[in-house]
Amino acid sequence: MEIQDAVVLITGGAIRLGRAHGLHLAGKGAHIAFTYLPGEPWQETKKEIEALGVRCTATELDVRKLDAVRQWMAQTEHELGHIDVLINNASPWIMRPFLEVTEAEYDLCNDVTVKAAFFCTQAVAPYMLRTGRGVIINIADLSVYATWPHLAHHAIAKAGVVQLTHYAARELGPVIRCNAVAPGPVLMPPDFTAEQTEAARQHTLVKRLGAPGDVSRMIAFLIENDFLSGHVYFVDGGELFSYS
Repeated sequence: MEIQDAVVLITGGAIRLGRAHGLHLAGKGAHIAFTYLPGEPWQETKKEIEALGVRCTATELDVRKLDAVRQWMAQTEHELGHIDVLINNASPWIMRPFLEVTEAEYDLCNDVTVKAAFFCTQAVAPYMLRTGRGVIINIADLSVYATWPHLAHHAIAKAGVVQLTHYAARELGPVIRCNAVAPGPVLMPPDFTAEQTEAARQHTLVKRLGAPGDVSRMIAFLIENDFLSGHVYFVDGGELFSYS
């Protein structure tokens, strides 16, 4: 699929990696529709995207509210004409020891990370099937494949995202392709210490940290390459191999 003039939906697109993906794809000519949560700097992100010469819409949305998700997609099609790509990016970051994870925290992680991704995929599919093309990109995580302290709830939800990718690719193909990207140390959590950041760097095979653009370029590649579907692509500097 050509990125030029494609309409790309991004959940959680105002900050961090979601913002980076929107800016990168806008730079390649895509029109962007992203969601944000209260308090996030969505105006700045929207202005930066529009400055690249494309159209952009920003919608305050809790992706757990399925009726609001469906309304967002209908409004996006009305305003931008069609929907070509969905990036299921929204996911909370909560580190907690296994014995201290509350039911509310578990539900939040699961509902935003995988349940919402499932129903966003289900909601967007009819638009793509109607136009005869579509790409869905899910954001997975290395914690699915390596066991790290304090991330059991997060990894379980991301494992669901991996399986969602496989099943969506099988059931929605050949019209819709679905892949996942598993980033490594490209953007450290804001509460990481210098020691934790250095440890992440040392665990890569290339002995350096990546950047958000590394993940965004992989997403662009997966959009453009029409022969790729049903897989998880690692952007981790070889970090996963250090745990095997």
